[in-house]
Amino acid sequence: MPKKLLDNVNLPEDIRKLDNNLLPQLVQELREETINIVSNTGGHLGAGLGVIELTIALHYVFDTPKDKIIWDVGHQTYPHKIITGRKKLINTLRQGGGLSGFTNRQESKYDPFGAAHSSTSISAALGFAVARDKSKQNHNVVAVIGDGAMSAGMAYEAMNNAGALKSRVIVVLNDNDMSIAPPVGAMSSYLARLISAKPYRSVRHLGRELAKKLPERISKAAKKAEEYARVMLTGGTLFEELGFYYVGPVDGHNLDHLIPILKNVKNSVNDGPILVHVVTKKGKGYPPAEKATDKFHGVSKFDIVTGKQNKSSNKIPTYTNIFSRALTRHAAEDDKIIAVTAAMPSGTGLNFFGEKFPDRLFDVGIAEQHAVTFSAGLAAEGYKPFTAIYSTFLQRAYDQIIHDVAIQSLPVRFAIDRAGMVGADGVTHQGSFDIAYLGCIPNFVLMSPSDEIELMHMIATALSIEDRPSAFRYPRGEALGLELPEFGEPLKIGKGKIIKEGSNIAIVSYGTRLNDVIIAEQELLSYGISSTIVDARFAKPIDGSLIDNLVKNHEALITIEEGSIGGFSTQVISHIMKKNLFSKNFKFKSLFYPDLFIDHDTTENQNKLAKVTSMDIVSECLNLIRSGEKLIAKQTA
Repeated sequence: MPKKLLDNVNLPEDIRKLDNNLLPQLVQELREETINIVSNTGGHLGAGLGVIELTIALHYVFDTPKDKIIWDVGHQTYPHKIITGRKKLINTLRQGGGLSGFTNRQESKYDPFGAAHSSTSISAALGFAVARDKSKQNHNVVAVIGDGAMSAGMAYEAMNNAGALKSRVIVVLNDNDMSIAPPVGAMSSYLARLISAKPYRSVRHLGRELAKKLPERISKAAKKAEEYARVMLTGGTLFEELGFYYVGPVDGHNLDHLIPILKNVKNSVNDGPILVHVVTKKGKGYPPAEKATDKFHGVSKFDIVTGKQNKSSNKIPTYTNIFSRALTRHAAEDDKIIAVTAAMPSGTGLNFFGEKFPDRLFDVGIAEQHAVTFSAGLAAEGYKPFTAIYSTFLQRAYDQIIHDVAIQSLPVRFAIDRAGMVGADGVTHQGSFDIAYLGCIPNFVLMSPSDEIELMHMIATALSIEDRPSAFRYPRGEALGLELPEFGEPLKIGKGKIIKEGSNIAIVSYGTRLNDVIIAEQELLSYGISSTIVDARFAKPIDGSLIDNLVKNHEALITIEEGSIGGFSTQVISHIMKKNLFSKNFKFKSLFYPDLFIDHDTTENQNKLAKVTSMDIVSECLNLIRSGEKLIAKQTA
């Protein structure tokens, strides 16, 4: 078998040693390697396949890592990782102790900036460029933004600032859904290459200078003619109005077009920002991905030949699916219900809702801030918006949650998906903070179900709340497999539920750790410890009278939740302190996520690291009730 080019490519400098005519072969090998790797690890595939040529061209033209390439939407960087010194580790992608599924500063000097949330690259690149200029250095700074990231306002805020500062930064717009420009042919690529070249730019500059010397009427006519020509040739009016010199559109899969244009841009004498508009095809080169609706955006392990994914054969629905189907049933009864998502209709399960009610599902793009205020506007006019956003992404709309929703007491219903540990997506996607960051806002009802039936009750409860906002959080993955009612029933606001009564210790669970609490209770019985188990249901308002009785009738109380410090336990402690319920003999302990960012791994291992498993509950209860008593060896193994 002939040796592959990729076998000898470990770093970008190895690519730069290759003849141009060998690069198409390297493209093919890198595409095959990416497909092979993701078929074994799962992860994001479609976006990475679409940037194979662009990845090679960027590293071929620019002197990385001296030149900085900042990738937006880091899930398109698997090919980048393979050719930047991480080829031998690529099989560990998204696994415990292995490579991150996104760019990571700690992982490689070729990742100058981490990116897992989108639309940050231009802002970061501008910061890098200003720092370079102040340090009197001369390297290039390139931001690669795409896969929908240009739908977020932050990208335009950054472009507006870059245009005003006139810092030399290069933005590569990876347009992989044809949303900005029509299909690109050889002629438009030729024109883009022509206008990016130094002679054209020099003539254009000369023309501008000459126009300044002409009478005003003639000067204005010349300027309009030039602008008209630029619009007809490139369609770059928007970007030029923001202060960018626009080049494109460029066929992102044609190296003969792409490399000369990038070289021209790299060698440009232009002192201001430049935008290169590159059109690519998501899932390029792998037929199953090209044919799929989502272009294999995110996949589990799959068969390379057929593209069939190895999804769980378990028929238990996920919490996400249960939310979507329950909301769809309610919507059939109430035409005021509106579903809102921020570029995640499939991830939040709302694609099912959209099939039934296409005119009542609004996907606003990667624009969480807009999603929240848009929902507030709907609520102000009497509609009933359910705004489904991942916990980690909802953080981006915090100001809007406070000012546009809570202060105005508008009944926006937040469906917070991916609460708690999320597994392979890792540190940037963990749903760790929403209990804390929403719990401190007045006028909120906060809920978390212990199982799928409780989730249905909380959807019904949120629907019934008409005087303030509410939120219910639920985890990624399969539910418990319980038989579901057709509709949930509204709960009494702020009331918890006693699952089992005991005498020694009260264990209060907020969320889906309840099953671990039940397991722990049985283990504690073997130590002669009787436990009361409580499903809190609400973090705000908490069930004050229930907490009062638990403190009064038990030696100790322990809370457990799937979130950071400042969450449910803080609400409980605050209540106990206000009521002056602490006594000399009463003991209290709270289990929540540790004060650290937990990296990618299985959710089971992440929960072990966070110390919120059933055995952690048992251990903490023993420490409270039988100070210093240890679990026996078989239990800690």
